[in-house]
Amino acid sequence: MSSLNKGLERIEVDLSWDPGPAGSAGHDLDLVAATYATDAPSGTPAYLVHFDSRAPDGTITLTRDSRDGKGLGVDERLVLELDRLAHRYPRVVVGVAIQQNAGRLTFGDIANPVARIRNGRAELAAVDFAGVDGATAARVAEFVRNSSGVWVFRPGSHGFDADPATFARIMGT
Repeated sequence: MSSLNKGLERIEVDLSWDPGPAGSAGHDLDLVAATYATDAPSGTPAYLVHFDSRAPDGTITLTRDSRDGKGLGVDERLVLELDRLAHRYPRVVVGVAIQQNAGRLTFGDIANPVARIRNGRAELAAVDFAGVDGATAARVAEFVRNSSGVWVFRPGSHGFDADPATFARIMGT
């Protein structure tokens, strides 16, 4: 018998930050989602969604992508349609990676970075990166199916000192 609790269905993760100082190279932060299969719930993801990709089935999409933080309000937005995600994927991890093109940058070097995680109109969390200010990438959200098949949110951030490509491989560990 299925649960009457629907759990999470459509999640939006909004990322915003202030641009770098005038005359400097822009700060480029990227939202990344990693989807894990039942037979490999951690380690290497089954697939990634980032600035130039989307989920093969269209359930996870990046609808905004800023390269400099000059967006009005939200600089990047990732939409996860968990209710449509195939059952073979019981875990999705969302992270933020800082592009390192202009030299090493950490969250402490970026002005006002904030990730807001919402389910519909309800805010699940706001991550200000203060606890991971020395990191170059961070896991900001984790979504897992419980034993009833209902999606639940696991809050908490975890910093990594890794370039974006390495972060994409290890963010779910």
